[in-house]
Amino acid sequence: TYCNMETEELRYFTQEYSVRELEEWFFSLLEEYKKWADFGYEWQQIRTDSIRALVFPYAYREGQKELAGYVYRSIVRGKKLFIEAPTGVGKTLSTVFPAVKAVGEGKAERIFYLTAKTITRTVADSTFQLLRGKGLRMKTVILTAKDKICFLEEADCNPAACPFAKGHYDRINEAMYDLLLHEDHYHRETIEEYARRYQVCPFELSLDMSLFSDGIICDYNYVFDPHVYLKRFFGEGSQTQGAGGPYLFLIDEAHNLVERGREMYSAVLIKEDFLALKRSVKEYDRKLERQLGKCNAALLALKRECEGFRVVPVKEIDDLVNGVERLSETMGSWLEEHDESPVREEILEFYFLLTHFLDIYDRLDDNYVVYTELLGENGEFLLKLFCVNPSVNLKECMGRAASTVLFSATFLPIQYYKGLLGGDEEDYEVYAQSSFDPRRKGLFIGRDVTSRYTRRGRQEYYNIASYLHEITGQRHGNYLIFFPSHAFLQNVYEIYEECFLDEEQEECLIQEDYMTEEDREYFLGRFEGNRECELEEMIHMEVQQEEDRRLLGFCVMGGIFSEGIDLKKDSLIGAVIVGTGLPQVCTEREILKRYFDGMGKNGFDYAYRYPGMNKVLQAAGRVIRTAEDVGIVVLLDDRFLTGSYQRLFPREWVEYEAVTVDRIAGRVERFWDEWL
Repeated sequence: TYCNMETEELRYFTQEYSVRELEEWFFSLLEEYKKWADFGYEWQQIRTDSIRALVFPYAYREGQKELAGYVYRSIVRGKKLFIEAPTGVGKTLSTVFPAVKAVGEGKAERIFYLTAKTITRTVADSTFQLLRGKGLRMKTVILTAKDKICFLEEADCNPAACPFAKGHYDRINEAMYDLLLHEDHYHRETIEEYARRYQVCPFELSLDMSLFSDGIICDYNYVFDPHVYLKRFFGEGSQTQGAGGPYLFLIDEAHNLVERGREMYSAVLIKEDFLALKRSVKEYDRKLERQLGKCNAALLALKRECEGFRVVPVKEIDDLVNGVERLSETMGSWLEEHDESPVREEILEFYFLLTHFLDIYDRLDDNYVVYTELLGENGEFLLKLFCVNPSVNLKECMGRAASTVLFSATFLPIQYYKGLLGGDEEDYEVYAQSSFDPRRKGLFIGRDVTSRYTRRGRQEYYNIASYLHEITGQRHGNYLIFFPSHAFLQNVYEIYEECFLDEEQEECLIQEDYMTEEDREYFLGRFEGNRECELEEMIHMEVQQEEDRRLLGFCVMGGIFSEGIDLKKDSLIGAVIVGTGLPQVCTEREILKRYFDGMGKNGFDYAYRYPGMNKVLQAAGRVIRTAEDVGIVVLLDDRFLTGSYQRLFPREWVEYEAVTVDRIAGRVERFWDEWL
C-alpha cells in the first residue's frame, strides 16, 4: 500500500504467494537475524569471562590503586567523579581499567572514551590494546570525522557521486559480519581496509560497528553536540532515552569541555550572510528572496541600536526569530523539491545554520546572554546567543550515562570546573597524588619581568630574551618557550636573534600562525630526534651531534604544542612560560566577567585568570612525562609570586625559587649539577 502524503491518494499492489514460499522467506529471515543474535550472545559471554580474569597489568604506582578505587565506587554509586590527576599518575589506565571491570560485572554495557584531540584518542586506544595483551576481549572502535575518513577528495554522500555510497546497504551487513568475526579493534586503518574490500562508506561502517563495540573512542561532540550526537544511542526511542543508561562516559582532558560546551551550545547569525544568499536565490525563488529580506531588515533594526557591542533583551529578537522560523520552513520545503538546483548546496548549508539557531533559541535561559556586535573594518554585524554557562546542557547529556568520570592534569580550581561542567554537590572530586619525585623538576619564577600590557616594550622584550639566553646556556638540549601571543613571540624572537643567537650552538623553530599537518610533524619530529635532511643539505652542512646543540621551540600558550604532546626523557628538558596566559580582552570575555560578577563570583577569575592559568599548567606539564625525566620549568612574570596565582599552583609546586635575570644562570646550573 502506497500513500501520497499530500493528496492522501492510496494505491495498492497485490501479489500472491504459497504458504511454502512465505515459510521459506520467513525462516530465512529469522536465520539471518539469528546469526547476529547468536554472535552477540556468545560474544558477551567471552567478553565477561575475560574481564573477570583480568588483573591490573602493572604494579600499581603510588596513589594509582586508590584512584582506580575512586573510579569504580563512583560508577557503582552512579555519580560523577572529577579527577585532578598530574602527569605520571597513569590516569588513562586508572580510569579505563575499573570501567572495564564494571562492564564485566553488569554495571554498564558500553564505555564511551571522549576526547578533545586526536592524540588523546591514541592514548586511549593504546590502553585498550595493553589490556588486550593481558587477555581482555573487548571490541572497540575509534570514530574518525567524516571529512577525514571519506575516500573522496570532498565528502559527497550522493550515490551518483560516490561509488561507496551506491549500493552501500546491499553490502554493509556482509562487511560488518566479516569485521565482527575477524577483528576486535576497529581503528581507522582497519575500517578503511574493509570499506574498500566491500565497497561501502567508511564513515557509515565505523558508526555501524559502534553498535557492536564495547568501547567507543571519539570526540566530545558525538555525545554533547546537539546536532552531531549519536542518535542511535542517545536519540528518541533509543534504549537509554530519558534515564541514566547502561553507558559509562570517561572524559579525558575535561578542562577543554568548558569552552567546547560554550561553542556547541551557542549560535550566531550574521546579517551579511542573509544579504549574500538573497542575491544568490533571486533568480530561482522569489519567496525565499522576500523572506531573506525580512530577516535582513530585522537584523538591520538591531544594528541601528548597536554601537560596538550591545547586550540585547530576548524580547527584542522576537521579530527576527519569527522570520527565521518562517524562512527555515520554506527552505525545508524547497530543499525537498529541488535536488538539482545550482544553489542547493548554498541553501542547504544556510538551512542547517538556521535550524541550529532555532534549537539554541529554544534552550535560552539564565545561562545565556544575547548580544549584538559590529565586527572590525568590514562592518559585519552579528547576533549571538552566547552560552556563558554550559553546565545545564552538559549535565543533561551526562544524564544519558550511568556514571561520568571527568579527568584532567589541570583541573584547578576544581570547584570552578565542577560548577561549569554540570557537577552536583553530591558528586565526587579527588586530587590524585603524583608519583614522580618533585626534586627532578626545577621550578623558577622570574620576579623582574612581566607580560603586562603597560610594561611591554623593547626593554622588557630584551630582558625576557636575556632570560632565555641564560637559562638555555646552562645545558645543551631541547627547550620549549611559550608566549601569550604570536606578536609577543615575534618581538622577543627578533631581539633574541639579534643579540643572543649562536647558530653554531643552537637552532630555533617558530610556531607559525597557520601550520599544515606536515609542518607540525616536522616541528615535533625535531624534538623527538627525527631529523630528516635532504641529501644536498647533508653534503653542505656540518651537522653537530644533538648533545652538543640546543633546540629552542618558540610557541604560543594554548596552541597546538602546549597540550597533548608527549616529549619524554631528553626530547624536552625545559619549558619557559612567558606571562600568565590571560586571554585577550574582547567582547565575550567581558560578557563572561560581568555575568559571573552578577552571580556573586569573581568575574575576572572566571573570564581571565582561571583559563589563563590552565594554559600555563598545560605548558609546564610538557616537561616531566615519566619517572626518569629531569627538567626545569621557568615562569617569567612577577604576578606568579602573588597570592591570587599561588593559590592556583598544584600541590607538587610547593617548592620554587624566585630569581632575577642576573641570578637565573647560577640557579639553573646548580640544578643540573645535582643530576648530571
